[in-house]
Amino acid sequence: MIDTLPPVRGRLTPDRPLSDLTWLRVGGPADALFQPADLADLQDFLAALPSGVPVFPMGVGSNLIVRDGGLRAVVIRLGRGFNGIAVEGDGEGTRIVAGAAALDAHVARKAAEAGIDLTFLRTIPGSVGGAVRMNAGCYGTYVADHLVEVRAVTRAGEAVTIPAADLNLRYRQSDLPEGWVVTAAVFEGPRGAPDALAQRMEDQLRKRDETQPTKDRTAGSTFRNPAGFSSTGKADDSHELKAWKVIDDAGLRGATRGGAQMSPKHSNFLVNTGQATAADLEGLGEEVRKRVFQHSGIELHWEIMRVGEPAKDQG
Repeated sequence: MIDTLPPVRGRLTPDRPLSDLTWLRVGGPADALFQPADLADLQDFLAALPSGVPVFPMGVGSNLIVRDGGLRAVVIRLGRGFNGIAVEGDGEGTRIVAGAAALDAHVARKAAEAGIDLTFLRTIPGSVGGAVRMNAGCYGTYVADHLVEVRAVTRAGEAVTIPAADLNLRYRQSDLPEGWVVTAAVFEGPRGAPDALAQRMEDQLRKRDETQPTKDRTAGSTFRNPAGFSSTGKADDSHELKAWKVIDDAGLRGATRGGAQMSPKHSNFLVNTGQATAADLEGLGEEVRKRVFQHSGIELHWEIMRVGEPAKDQG
């Protein structure tokens, strides 16, 4: 396949294993991995790439299971040149322009230093591109609440700017077209005292570390909350329709399959205990979905994205 792909100035690697690029450390190879040198390199590549070749934009793999047989596509992973974070306008502005490869946590910190409150991003794993695509959120605040616009490259190689309102952002979903690559996003937040914002982020981290298996190999929350919204973290937050609660009620906290486990610390976190395959992880997740439905009639929906095909010996 590599011989049929357009020339690039960045790095183009055939048959690239993806396991080391995902937080769960599983997955077979992509047909090719493209790491563009800059925006023009990305545009030129997509414009020249035959329209029948599938493209899969990939961030830091924080919310992803790549199946053991790999991915029949060109995976595009942005790096240097796409991770800048800047305050728009003068030092008293309220907008942050963040490259798609910038980590959410870094955006939150840089914004706080500038006196802009985007603290909700601090505990969201992953990078800006993925956060936009899935309208990431926590503690009752979402990307949709602060996103102004998105800059992207279409599958045909055209650079476009998309107002946030056109993305139809909703709980863990957006209408960003398949194959489009987010390159940057503009966020707006209220002004705040940098010290107070820093303290709020420290409090959020402490709360997260107390309740989530942050030292294990996970991909964040496995399933969307049936209630249709994130935990608010407030005292009056109801847990009845939280994914972890319905999993607990079905007796599945700590459930295992092969090297996969539903975390004993937080039952909505799928953990690779060391030697799990993608099939172990996805299989355990499907078993949890089945048994929760049998127990409560509630259908859980995956929050983790699953892509690719199973290994040949898995059918």
